[in-house]
Amino acid sequence: MSTKLSSSHFLTIILAISQSQLASSATTTTTKVPRKYTNFIKTKCSTATYSTLCLKTLTPYASKVRTDTLTLCKTALNVAVQGASKASIAVSQLAKQRNISRFEAAAIKDCIEDMKDAVYELKQTVDAMGHLGDADKKFQWANANTWAMSQNVKNKVRGNVQNAATLTSNALFLINHLY
Repeated sequence: MSTKLSSSHFLTIILAISQSQLASSATTTTTKVPRKYTNFIKTKCSTATYSTLCLKTLTPYASKVRTDTLTLCKTALNVAVQGASKASIAVSQLAKQRNISRFEAAAIKDCIEDMKDAVYELKQTVDAMGHLGDADKKFQWANANTWAMSQNVKNKVRGNVQNAATLTSNALFLINHLY
């Protein structure tokens, strides 16, 4: 039996690591959160493309978000940055394995670059969202939308790390429904 990873096993491992990293990033609090805060997130996430993941990853932040749509968007983006960062670390750890083929090493290298780009673009979106109170609010919203859309399209095309794409999609959905 070969000790090398097949490309399908490789992608399965990446997805499993990303899923476990994402699940561990959503921490729950022991304080009682008012139902209206969790209902707000539930309502906003209900029509997102990945509504279950949206709800799962954003509900732990209900006491911070309250019923503020802009805070929800910023929180969704920060969760997406965390998910992309953790996926990038997980992929980097895969690159250190000794029993991978040159093809797998090249795929890992491409994936690492994609994840670095994802983190950068999501951070640019967070930055643009931070300027929505400025006089050029519509311009900044367009910037945030462009950065998030760019990342979302790249993630869909490459398909290397599905959770990064779903988190970005949720953030983009919330941004698009901000105004």
